[in-house]
Amino acid sequence: MLDALRKFFQSSMLPAEDAPPQTRDRDLRLAACALLLELAHADDEFTDDERAHLEGAVRRHFGLDHHQADDLLHHAELERRSAPDLWQFTNLIREHYSLGQKMVLAEVMWGLVYSDGELSAREDYLMRKVSKLLDLDMPYLSEARKRAESVLDDEAPRID
Repeated sequence: MLDALRKFFQSSMLPAEDAPPQTRDRDLRLAACALLLELAHADDEFTDDERAHLEGAVRRHFGLDHHQADDLLHHAELERRSAPDLWQFTNLIREHYSLGQKMVLAEVMWGLVYSDGELSAREDYLMRKVSKLLDLDMPYLSEARKRAESVLDDEAPRID
C-alpha cells in the first residue's frame, strides 16, 4: 500500500523522462496555470480583471489561441481543485524551468495579483511561498515584482 502511494505521488503530474516533448510541455503549462489560478483565487475573489490578465498571459506566453487557452485553464482548474497542495506544481516547474523561465512566471504571477488594483495579504504570502518552493531567491522575486509593477504603470491610462 505504501509503495502504491509513493508511486502515485512520484508520478503525479511528473512527465516521464521518455515522454514526448509536447507531453512534458503540456504538463509544465498545466502546472504553471494551476499556480496562476491558485493566486487568482487567493483573496477569495477572482475578478474580471484578473481573469482577463490570466487569459492574456496564457495566450501570449504559451502561444495559444483563445480556445486552446480556455482548454488549458479549464484543465488546470480541475487539477488545482483536486491537488492536496502546491508541491506537485512547484516541484515540476522547479525541476524543468530555467531561472529565466521562473523569472517570467514570477513576473506573470505579480502582474496577476496586481491586476485588480490591490495586493491582499494572502496574495503576498502565497507569492512568497510559491517563490520559495520554486527556489527563486528574494532578489529575483523583487526584480520580477518591479518589472510587473512597471508594466502595469505603463498600461495605466495617463492624464495629461
